[in-house]
Amino acid sequence: MISKPTTAVGYTNDAVQLVRATCLYVATKLGDLMDDLVVIGGLAPSLLVDQEHLRDGVEAHVGTMDLDIGMTVALLDEGRYQELTQRLRNGGFEPDENEDGNPTRQRWKIEKRQKVTLDFLIAPSLPGDRGGSIRNIEQDFAAIIAPGLHLAFRDRVQVSLHGQTISGEDARREIWVCGAGAFLVLKALAFKYRGENKDAYDLFYVLRNYGAGVHDVLERLRPLLEDDSTAEALDVLRNDFCESNGIGPRRVAEFLGGPNEDLEADVVGYVQQLLDGCG
Repeated sequence: MISKPTTAVGYTNDAVQLVRATCLYVATKLGDLMDDLVVIGGLAPSLLVDQEHLRDGVEAHVGTMDLDIGMTVALLDEGRYQELTQRLRNGGFEPDENEDGNPTRQRWKIEKRQKVTLDFLIAPSLPGDRGGSIRNIEQDFAAIIAPGLHLAFRDRVQVSLHGQTISGEDARREIWVCGAGAFLVLKALAFKYRGENKDAYDLFYVLRNYGAGVHDVLERLRPLLEDDSTAEALDVLRNDFCESNGIGPRRVAEFLGGPNEDLEADVVGYVQQLLDGCG
């Protein structure tokens, strides 16, 4: 597993632009398969919160260093993943390697201007599936098990991505991005399983800045409330984000530069407002 920076200073605008360009390139190569794929992870906040028209006082999202894409189970059941891997290879992608030099079939890489990685994830669907484990699909293809991922196909939005691809081509494509409600669930569950500062920050960024306020996140979340993954995610928020000295608020502050009582109180306030709205 590639280590992610634990603070915002480890992320650069160049890196996020490179990931956006890679996402656009992937969309041009995968074409009709994109209906069974959804962008999740660290790129999603900058697509859900329009970075070119931020409200006064709202800072730009720090970005990401890799591209995370969720797949439908149907893509596997119908065997179309073989078409996906072939198109990736034709586009210049290949499985990445871990620190020991062994292939990582769930993470693919492309090296144009510089190396960018693409991780594939899938929702649990088999007995014994555990979050973070690897589902082997074929000899050179696998996916990471991501609890709650099925919700990203219930709550998703289409975003127009335009600009230059990683190959320098001008292009525009419509891509699916997990909605704010599903994103909140996925990030809360990711925080439960790995406790990363960046997950806490991403969660808070969307909760604070999406739409016109927390009520807009609630509108996306309410249709998902009966799902077990949502219930689990809300428990994470109650347990880890509702006290200023809790690990959620503390890690948001740590990611953004260190202890900050006002920021930690803001995290608690926004999360509590969401929980109150959930009843």
